[in-house]
Amino acid sequence: MKKIMMTTPLVEMDGDEMTRILWKMIKDELILPFVDLKTEYYDLGLPERDKTNDQVTIDSAEATKKYGVAVKCATITPNAQRMDEYKLHKMWKSPNGTIRSILDGTVFRAPITISSIHPCVKNWEKPITIARHAYGDVYKSVEIRVNEPGVAKLVFEGASGERQEVVVHEFKGEGVLQGMHNTDKSIRSFAHSCFKFAIDTKQDLWFATKDTISKKYDAQFREIFQEVYDKDYKAEFEKLGIEYFYTLIDDAVARVIRSKGGFIWACKNYDGDVMSDMLSTAFGSLAMMTSVLVSPDGNYEYEAAHGTVTRHYYKYLKGEETSTNPMATIFAWSGALRKRGEIDGLADLVKFANELEAACFDTLNAGIVTKDLVNLMEGVTPTAVNSAGFIGAIRERLEKRLN
Repeated sequence: MKKIMMTTPLVEMDGDEMTRILWKMIKDELILPFVDLKTEYYDLGLPERDKTNDQVTIDSAEATKKYGVAVKCATITPNAQRMDEYKLHKMWKSPNGTIRSILDGTVFRAPITISSIHPCVKNWEKPITIARHAYGDVYKSVEIRVNEPGVAKLVFEGASGERQEVVVHEFKGEGVLQGMHNTDKSIRSFAHSCFKFAIDTKQDLWFATKDTISKKYDAQFREIFQEVYDKDYKAEFEKLGIEYFYTLIDDAVARVIRSKGGFIWACKNYDGDVMSDMLSTAFGSLAMMTSVLVSPDGNYEYEAAHGTVTRHYYKYLKGEETSTNPMATIFAWSGALRKRGEIDGLADLVKFANELEAACFDTLNAGIVTKDLVNLMEGVTPTAVNSAGFIGAIRERLEKRLN
């Protein structure tokens, strides 16, 4: 068949370990045979990030602002053990955090659901979408290791000469210290993104922080959300019959568990990181979740919302067979291709992305699955296959659909 043409490149961000292996398999089997793929490629694997002093990460984010659509593989955020393993010059920050800081915006994550896998929470009837703020907090924090007694202070020196100073803690011995920040501009962008997404999808919007404890930081999120809602979105919400409400994060967790699903749960950066993993696992698997960063400027970055599957990678290096679920990475590619097609007016590219996802569902509904899904399926007799076999089964069904 004739390959589907593209006019504008995607920004392609390669990653680490087992997901890097799957990345190549997905391209070779499910995309390149059918699409005349145009990408601007950036290697965000940890060795390349170390080699370039993380400039490659910054460059990939700037390229996303230029081209508007990116697709990203999972990457390692190094800790002390990774420093030794990869012989790094520095313990580089999260590449996702760096990219999100440059693009700003909101990360929307939703589970990929099929009828044969029921959520762990029996009353959940519809998917729950996490809207995760993508700027600041712990991901842009600075830290100090305290090695002796002393006084830690938080100081602000304004451009006007204003000075604010508070004592954080009087250390009697060793400890640790962390400072983090956010901006009204970014919080306001987060609020607008959440309200617009709720209106587009006609879903209720829940928002939660811990403003009873964090009476300035978290309270600022609550106040800006309420201000934006009252001014710009309340009338439209009432017209559509959908609801916005704020509650404390611990109350939100209890409400989510008791709910039937089918709403958007807006969270601060770290809360969204943790809760999206909880939701994806409760709905089936970490590998069964879509994730897209939407910036206020209309840029989109699609990614797999899970880790680099290190354990499987070590098995792969030993020549052992692995059964790693590639669904989240496939859906990152299909999401990016669909958005590229929508922006560029390429109906064939949009159709291809839809058919690729449909072929994935055809495969799962036929009971052909990776090992992580075998014990979750009901009403279907599953057949576990390795990663290559799973991708091959998807390709077979994709070819049938396209022909």
